[in-house]
Amino acid sequence: MADYTTNELLACSASHVLQDGKTVFVGTGLPMIAGMLAQRTHAPNMLIVFEAGGIGPQVPVLPISVGDSRTVYRAIAASSMHEAMSMGQAGYIDFGFLGGAQIDMYGNLNTTVLGPHDAPKVRLPGSGGANDVGSLCHRTILIMRQDKRKFAEKMDFITTPGYLQGGNSRYEAGLPAGTGPYRVISQLAVFDFEPVSKRMRLYSVHPGVKVEDVLANSGFEILVPEKVLTTEPPTQRELEVLQQIDPVGMVIAKR
Repeated sequence: MADYTTNELLACSASHVLQDGKTVFVGTGLPMIAGMLAQRTHAPNMLIVFEAGGIGPQVPVLPISVGDSRTVYRAIAASSMHEAMSMGQAGYIDFGFLGGAQIDMYGNLNTTVLGPHDAPKVRLPGSGGANDVGSLCHRTILIMRQDKRKFAEKMDFITTPGYLQGGNSRYEAGLPAGTGPYRVISQLAVFDFEPVSKRMRLYSVHPGVKVEDVLANSGFEILVPEKVLTTEPPTQRELEVLQQIDPVGMVIAKR
């Protein structure tokens, strides 16, 4: 039996994608934890940017939200949401985190409605800053639970653009070249995107998960390469750091 939880695996998997010396735009919850974990392990020179305007902090423990005062602890700037979003528009943000209620094979996200837009079955929170992050950050990391409803063949609404209809359609629509979804991380696997078609492709399966399990929990066909890696599990050191980051267990279960 695994000695780590799903949230710990998701946090570590997301952390491993981040790189030293890069800039990452983080939101509440797992993205915060992944950024803080990377900064305390393999990426000490990574610059964290919070949506509410904290830029370059050394956050002591997990903030409640992006507006928590701890998001400006030892920061290089206590700025504004406008400044944070402007950094993305100027091309200064390397990585951004997103989640959603639905995702399709091209990494488009829905956080607006389930069902018809004018008479939805469920009305969701909407974009917030997600469209800005998905449109302007160089690479976006998408964290979400996987099942056939969430990995949808046809979405009810596109809130945040991924690769739109695939191929060059994202850039033909006027979005900056070199931007777009980079990794999708679910409770089953990690995915990337095939470089020509821009379709979602299996990158690695989590320990104990079979390729068949991944494919059975998707509403669309996922590309499978000849070689599928196994996701690197959390190390004991990473699990210890996660407990330091979230000592009261807001996201990571207290041990």
